Amino acid sequence: MKLENKDFLFVFIQFVLFLVYIIDLKIVSVSWLPFLDKTGLFILIMGILIVLVSLVQLNKNLSPFPTPKLNSKLIKTGLYKFMRHPIYTGILGIAFGYGFYIGSIFKLMITTFIFVLFYFKSKYEEKKLLGFFSEYEAYKKTTSRFLPKFF
Repeated sequence: MKLENKDFLFVFIQFVLFLVYIIDLKIVSVSWLPFLDKTGLFILIMGILIVLVSLVQLNKNLSPFPTPKLNSKLIKTGLYKFMRHPIYTGILGIAFGYGFYIGSIFKLMITTFIFVLFYFKSKYEEKKLLGFFSEYEAYKKTTSRFLPKFF
């Protein structure tokens, strides 16, 4: 499919938010809560694992753009059997986890903006996927957006 301006806009905003996240502003620290660093480290490690496994499973279908690549295939196995956007989930896990680990309110705020971006980017992406893959509607009913369905 042909990339649209919206594709580039989503990727640009994502890039900007990632750059802002790298900035180390110590506005307010939450390091006084002793369990947050260990919890954050766990979430960070899980996020890294989710991203790595998702990248391997997505393989040559990978693109930073929401519009699916031509000749791509809908992946419904592995982590994609349980959630539609595990790479976004992993990135959010990394960002939230690191923010908690170092106790940075600033990083947690930026991660919240990344979450909002991923929500709207995934909605746009799913609209494209519905038009690209006839089986996407059924797949969407059996999986959740970012976290596995438990019920």
